[in-house]
Amino acid sequence: MPFIKPFHLGIKTPVINVPAVCRMLGWLLLIEAAFMLIPLATSLIYGEDDAMAFVESIAITAGVGLIAILCFRPRIANMGKREGFLLTALVWVVFSTFGMLPLLIGPTPLTVSEGFFEAMSGFTTTGATVITKVSTLTHGILIWRSLMQWLGGMGIIMFTLAVLPKFNHSGGLMMFNAEVTGITHDKISPRISQTAKTLWLIYLILTVVLVFLLWLGPMNLFESVCHAMSTISTGGYSTSDGSIGTWNDSYYTKIVITVFMFIGGINFGLLFATVYGGGLRTLWRNDIFRTYVYVVLGMFVFFDIAIIAADQFHDIQDITIEPVFQIVSTITSTGYTVTNFENWGTTVLVLVFLLMFTGACAGSTAGGAKLDRIRCVVVATWHQLRQAVNPNEVYAVRLNGRLIPSPVISKIMAFMAIYMVTIFVSAMLLTAMDVPLIDAFFSTFSCMGNIGLGAGVTGYGSSYDIIPEAGKWVLSFVMLIGRLEIFTIFVLFVPEFWRK
Repeated sequence: MPFIKPFHLGIKTPVINVPAVCRMLGWLLLIEAAFMLIPLATSLIYGEDDAMAFVESIAITAGVGLIAILCFRPRIANMGKREGFLLTALVWVVFSTFGMLPLLIGPTPLTVSEGFFEAMSGFTTTGATVITKVSTLTHGILIWRSLMQWLGGMGIIMFTLAVLPKFNHSGGLMMFNAEVTGITHDKISPRISQTAKTLWLIYLILTVVLVFLLWLGPMNLFESVCHAMSTISTGGYSTSDGSIGTWNDSYYTKIVITVFMFIGGINFGLLFATVYGGGLRTLWRNDIFRTYVYVVLGMFVFFDIAIIAADQFHDIQDITIEPVFQIVSTITSTGYTVTNFENWGTTVLVLVFLLMFTGACAGSTAGGAKLDRIRCVVVATWHQLRQAVNPNEVYAVRLNGRLIPSPVISKIMAFMAIYMVTIFVSAMLLTAMDVPLIDAFFSTFSCMGNIGLGAGVTGYGSSYDIIPEAGKWVLSFVMLIGRLEIFTIFVLFVPEFWRK
């Protein structure tokens, strides 16, 4: 049957176009299988024994995708708002489920909970890992980890809309709005598919440029490709156990990665307007970009004061490159490290918490609550204080000269409330699993903001492998919530979503 009609128990229920959703998932699985050809080719080039793992994974993924396409033929192909939300939420779970297959079948197999955590961390660009010895992984697995982050950085749905324009007329706008981060979703072109193509083109160009620049340094071509994909997606997966700290002697590498992490935290629509519009003046006139710059500069001052106070100033890079690198890595949710920042003192740890919460600009590949929302909350709160003094005055919240309506402000406040409650509840669940309190909150903050940094038991030189099995599922769900910015996931638990 083309539609599922649940039993009526005195409550009117909607008709959900499940066949259309399933058929779309089938097409998306074929895309995922196609991307698996890249690590397969890598394995064959390097002559490693994980090639069959990718062959089997491709066969399973493509097979299930074809079955879904052939078996589900909806009478009505178009999808509405609810189907768009449902598909967007499901595709990230489905991609992680099939994306973990090479990790389960490969020469160093993970458990199901470990594999799903690693894949979800990849696609959501969190960068938290359960693998303790990354350097022992094959080239095929390493590039698949980076590729998952690169694909998830701009968005799975966004890629689909770019390569399969027909979906522009099949709930494309709903899926675009459900996946793209931020308060408002500005389109570069009237057509969603053209907007997706443009954003992905910018994304691809930045990736290629970064590969070339990293290759000019001490990294070989393979390392450059992997780190370019992880950097521009603000994912943070590395090919080395020491992350970027492996190339600590190379100021060039750290500076290049810092610059491109910073770029990854800028709204890609704004980057387009900067290149094809008014130049750098357009960039600087943007309220959120200026806030982004001011936060980084302000944090740099505080970091330096804390480092000097903790007696960790031994070299000029200790108060220049390294703190800037860590600040940009954290605020953009990349999660790279070059040193153990816990040695910089408790003050730095608090500042890292704040950076993980704020995040960078909406419409970028960064995670966190986003500076757009933070700025609106601060301005709205300030206006409330002013209105308490002048009750007859009317104060409006504006962003880049545009009025932010009261319903949007209310939605932002609700977002912030749910964001913090989710972190608190998830952290409490981890503490019930004997994870230390501070470590539980830090890990939850990190996963919610899609950052991947660890502290304490998951800190520098360690991994999320220490988290109990049940805890890995909790954090996987938290990563998904953080990537899709709460409402896309939690709306599925609202009874009215499933009713007329």
